[in-house]
Formats: sequence, structure tokens, C-alpha cells
Amino acid sequence: MSNAAVEKWGMFEASFQGPSHGNPYLDVAFDAVFTHKSREVCVPGFYDGNGTYRVRFMPDVEGEWTFRTRSATEALDGKTGSVVATAPSSGNRGPVRVRNKFHFAYADGTPFFSFGTTCYAWTHQPLDMQKQTLETLAKTRFNKIRMGVFPKDYPYNVNEPLYACFEKSADGKEDFDRPNPVLFQHFEQQVAALCTLGIEADIIMFHPYDRWGYADMSAEQDYRYVAYLAARLSAYRNVWWSLANEYDFLIDTKPMTQWDRYFHILEENDPYQHLRSIHNGDVNSNYDHRKPWVTHTCIQNPDVKRTQEWRETYGKPVVNDEPEYEGDILESWGNLSAQELVHRYWITVTRGGYIGHGETYSHPKDLIWWAKGGELHGEAWKRIGFLRGLLDADVKNGLDPIGPVTQWPWSRVSGARDGDGDFRLIYFGEHQPIIWSSGLPMDDDNYDVDIIDTWEMAITPAERVKAPVTHPVRHGAVTRGGKPDAAFGVVIPRKPHQALRVRRQR
Repeated sequence: MSNAAVEKWGMFEASFQGPSHGNPYLDVAFDAVFTHKSREVCVPGFYDGNGTYRVRFMPDVEGEWTFRTRSATEALDGKTGSVVATAPSSGNRGPVRVRNKFHFAYADGTPFFSFGTTCYAWTHQPLDMQKQTLETLAKTRFNKIRMGVFPKDYPYNVNEPLYACFEKSADGKEDFDRPNPVLFQHFEQQVAALCTLGIEADIIMFHPYDRWGYADMSAEQDYRYVAYLAARLSAYRNVWWSLANEYDFLIDTKPMTQWDRYFHILEENDPYQHLRSIHNGDVNSNYDHRKPWVTHTCIQNPDVKRTQEWRETYGKPVVNDEPEYEGDILESWGNLSAQELVHRYWITVTRGGYIGHGETYSHPKDLIWWAKGGELHGEAWKRIGFLRGLLDADVKNGLDPIGPVTQWPWSRVSGARDGDGDFRLIYFGEHQPIIWSSGLPMDDDNYDVDIIDTWEMAITPAERVKAPVTHPVRHGAVTRGGKPDAAFGVVIPRKPHQALRVRRQR
């Protein structure tokens, strides 16, 4: 095989011809060992239909890599080749990893602040609508999207998918032992299109809203499906793995040991160890995200003030991917005002977490963003992009809570700082103090202090005043307060949803 070149964190693919009789998905296994100097990376291959087998590799080190295939099938064994990994191009920062315990960064060290949205079944819609979804995403500041592999059968989302997920048998039913290459080829094309836009694909493997039988596959079929996804998609640098949307609604047929096994299969078959998590349905049935194979905490919960509690419980980044949605549908989870969703965003971010967007405005043809993509009709997404811009401009590590959530005033007001406190955000939400000082710097060095109107997206310099003396409060044998708690105070407008930004002058 001739030499090839691909950029670092790009995707190299090698294809081979092999047997097509019987069921190659069950009967044929092969992988390839990629070698760079003394390092070896084992990469599983997969069958792509019509006698074609592929192996995909994402080099994470520049230089020459060689490979050799391994298989009990003679036609696929001992194939060799090489690929040269070149410097990454502009915009290619590698896959996202966990760093600093509670935060994310790209492989090159650039911070990643998760600002995601949800379009569960967008890849199953007509092609012109999928094109529209990508065009809409390009206008937003979203950098992650939750999307299912399987189509969805749920109110507002009952149309037939573009392609079946598995090949059909003579009886017209889908054979869950034969993935449909056409569906997966299309799905990965859309993952690649998201990558071009700088958007992470948070790929949901299972969900309970199903009429095709995908939720009722056997454990063995599930295991093969997870391994197939890992072999097929792991080499895309923008992949995240979400084992399920609302896994607990499937727990009767997929017990906890089975969910754990899915995680292990990903560990075994994803050479690049992409981010892995799982999403709950009932707010009281979170998966135990402390388990070592879970990289970050994925939560569905409208009580966003608990963000700091989840950080402390699980010790990992918290992404509340479903804090309820902006919209006007009958279901209570889908009729938040835009103002309320933006409010929940600010609370989450200023308590050290990350949060997801969804939009569920009713439509005569059920063309709803949360389910099918297409167009956005609400107002929250603009303010969410504004918030992301604030973090991108100044935050170097990630925002961590200023004080314990059980301590006044942080049980009511939300505040976070970056690293040593050179950047701080304090969000008042519904509270409207006339003067504020808690959480501001204890020194009076040079700081820029601004008032942020989170809805109007307006930033104005703050008026500094002498820090007020806090009222003494007795806690048991200890009296707190009775003195200024910062070097200065700030006058706050008498409006809801205001925030303070504090930046040390450079």
C-alpha cells in the first residue's frame, strides 16, 4: 500500500477487500496495529458492506506511523502500510479531554467550555432539513450537540427515518445482526460536517422511545453494536459517547451490569478514550458517575442550584444537558421562557458547571429543533452565545465556585472565579441588591469591574463605592460579619438578571 499523509488528530482510513458471504459482521474480525517508534496502538476494524473492510486511525503524534493488519481471515491478515502525521491545521485542536478535575480542554490545551444544544433525530430527517440544521448551527455559538444514532418515536417526532439502522431480512424486518452501511455512512458524514463547524458530536447510543425494536435488542446484539460504533466512529476527533438518553427508563430490560459493560466495551474498543457519560430520566436516579470508566457527570435536572452539590458528589465535570427547554409545548419540561433558560444557564456556569440548550416551540408540521433540527425560533440561543463569548475572552482554566453553597450569600447568589481569581463572575438572578461586595477582591489592585445585563447583552462599567460593613451573624460560638468582606463595593442596578464581571487589568 502506498504511503499517505494526514494531519495530527485527523483521520486516516485504509480499506481492504474480503469475504462478503455469510454474515461478515459476525464471522469476520480484524484489527490493525499502528506503530510510531516504540509505541503501538491497536485499532479495531469494521465491515462496511459489499466485501469492504475498513480501519480508521487518528494519529496523536506527528511523524511516520506504520501499520499491519491482523485477522484469522487470510484476505485481511498481514496487510501493511504507512501514514505520515503532519502538523494540525488551523482549528484542529484535537479531541476534548477532562482537565483540572471539573473542566474540559482540547488535546492541545485550549480550554473547552461546553455550550451544547439538543437535536435528537436530526440525522434521520429529509436531507434538505439536515442541511438547514447545519446552516443554523453555523450561526450560533453552540460547540456541542446531543444526537441519537437511532431514530426516535415520541410526540412531535413520529416520522419514519431516512434510512433503516439495520439491513432487512427476507421477511422485511430489520436484522439486528447486520448494521446498515448506508445509515452509518450517512451518520458519520454528518459527524464530519459538525467537526468542520467546530462542534462536538455527543452521540447517544440508546434511548427508550422506540417502535423499531432497537431498545429490545439482546445483550449480545447491544454489545456488538457498541463495539461497531467504537470501531467506526472513534477516529473522528469530535466524538463524545453518551450511552443513553434516560437510561433508567430502560433498566427493566438493560440492568445496571449491562450498562457498566457498555462502558467497558468502549474502553476496550476506542483507542483514543473519548469522553464517556450517561443521561438519567428521573431526577432521582442518576447513574453513579463516580465509577472510574465515567469521564464526566451528565445530568437531567431543572434544579440548577444543585450544580455545586453534583460537583462535590461525583468529583468530575458536571454537564446538565437537560435543565428543561425553551418553548411552548404542553409538556412542562418544554415550555420554559427564554429568560428562564438563560437564567438557568447563568446559575449553572457561576456554580462551576456546564449546561445544555433545547428549543421546543410548537409547529404545525412538528418541525421542532429539539427533535429534528431545522431552524431556531427562540431567543435564548443568542444570550447563550453571549455568555460563551465572555468565557472565551478571559477564562483560562474554568470557573470554580467562590464559596460553599451552604454559606451565605452563595446559597442564594451564584459566584465563580477562574484560577486565582483574576476573573470572576457573580450572578444575582432574581435578587436586586443596591450595593454588593461579597466575592470581590480583598486587595484594591487594578481591576476592571463591569455590570452585565444578561438579557440585554449589555456591558457597562460599574460604579465603585466603599465596601459596606456586613451585619454580624452568630453561628454557634462563632460570630461572622461586622466588617467589610472586600476591598470595595459596587452599585448594582435595581433589575433582575444582572451580573458582575471582575477582571484584573493586564
